[in-house]
Amino acid sequence: MDFGLSPEQRMLRDAVDRLLREHCPLDHVREVAEGGHAVSAAVVAALSELGLSGIMVLEEHGGLGLGLLDALVVAEALGAAVAPVPFVARCVLAPLALRLAGTPAQQARWLPRIADGSARFGVGLTEVVNRRDGGGVTAADGTLSGSALFVLDSADADAFVIADQGGQLHLVAGEADGLERLPLSTIDLTRSVGELRLDGVAAEPLGEDDGGTANRLVAAGRVLLAADSVGAGDVMIARAVDYAGEREQFGRVIGSFQAVKHMCAEMAARLEPCRSLVWYAAHAFDAVPDEALLMACHAKSHTGEVGRFVARTATEVHGGMGFTDLLGLHYWFKRIGFDRQLLGGPEIVRAEAAALQGWGKRAA
Repeated sequence: MDFGLSPEQRMLRDAVDRLLREHCPLDHVREVAEGGHAVSAAVVAALSELGLSGIMVLEEHGGLGLGLLDALVVAEALGAAVAPVPFVARCVLAPLALRLAGTPAQQARWLPRIADGSARFGVGLTEVVNRRDGGGVTAADGTLSGSALFVLDSADADAFVIADQGGQLHLVAGEADGLERLPLSTIDLTRSVGELRLDGVAAEPLGEDDGGTANRLVAAGRVLLAADSVGAGDVMIARAVDYAGEREQFGRVIGSFQAVKHMCAEMAARLEPCRSLVWYAAHAFDAVPDEALLMACHAKSHTGEVGRFVARTATEVHGGMGFTDLLGLHYWFKRIGFDRQLLGGPEIVRAEAAALQGWGKRAA
């Protein structure tokens, strides 16, 4: 069988890469991050012109009708550019939730607006993964109460998809009475993350959901975060190799030293298999549903560990320069760190993978 991207997916990757090179250079990333916005309106608009707002929206609702593997191609490119744009929640998880569990009325109301970019969603799935102290959302009589932490793509969101403690998904209007929206600071200044405090907030249960949709959304999110890390890791390796070929010490470029060669080679050797792993995890989500949850766990946990190794080693190759803002290497470093922890760090995700295979209990 053929194992690789289709010609159409390669064209999509190339188109996104070209767009990001033009609209999202590192200087622009730095400007957005230092301005405290976490979202670049210019890059969001450019991506929308490619139709990526509707990448997961079916054609009947005005979208592209593509699958998770196609969205993964975009996520990898965004990670490589450390693009400050809402994508995982707004363009993938929210429309996917509506596709999988929304009633026809909910789909007709929201999906066309997601596709044309006029409806902006944030997604909160913390309760499905690992409940934190001070967090927790309960549902009663059509309302939600509690606190939803680490809501992704929360900045400027018009509406939210929120999971309660039982895994049921709910639609919440961004300006609902009793809803308090707070930004959360994380190490990654290119990502919009927030906390929602809910006090009897009116919520609409996501129609035909038996509680399993939230787990599917977590799996999709994990695959995309893993792909984002692969893209970021690729760039960190490339920058380390370039630096090693230019920086001289003792009259020689440091790339000629055996120790530095080994560091660069080991980074590449560890990261490259991750690409196949995340590709298959996305393929399983689209075409082999029985394997989807487990493969997402494998992709997220393994790539999280490899990404951390690459981020650390690439920084070490740069020596003291690697820690400076001048090179900007820290943007990719922090992106990988954020990807590693969101929707479950390797320890939590491995425990879940073990439970899925009947080997232990899922982490609480």
